[in-house]
Amino acid sequence: MPLHVTPVNRNLQTRVTFMLLELEDLFVVLGAATIMNVVGHFVGGEVAGMPMSIVLQYGVPLLLVPLLMGFKYGNPRGYVRDLAFWYTKPHAYCALAGDREIWSAYLRED
Repeated sequence: MPLHVTPVNRNLQTRVTFMLLELEDLFVVLGAATIMNVVGHFVGGEVAGMPMSIVLQYGVPLLLVPLLMGFKYGNPRGYVRDLAFWYTKPHAYCALAGDREIWSAYLRED
């Protein structure tokens, strides 16, 4: 009876990148592009002979890519996601610190 062998991928730990950015970072760039698209519809004027809306819609996201690459240089995978979670979630600085929100005691003495 022959042994059936199934191929298994050995590179599961490799990072999926596009333009040297991870998928989470591309969501940041796409979110900035969406916001700048909306802002660009309400802003008038010209910069270097180009309409301001074009500069906002295309210039800001294109400049955000090298800025993110420089910001993430030397940091581990998922750094931007972890940084966003750190700023949006409540912090527990010390387990021994008193709780600021509780004003009454948990236990009553009878």
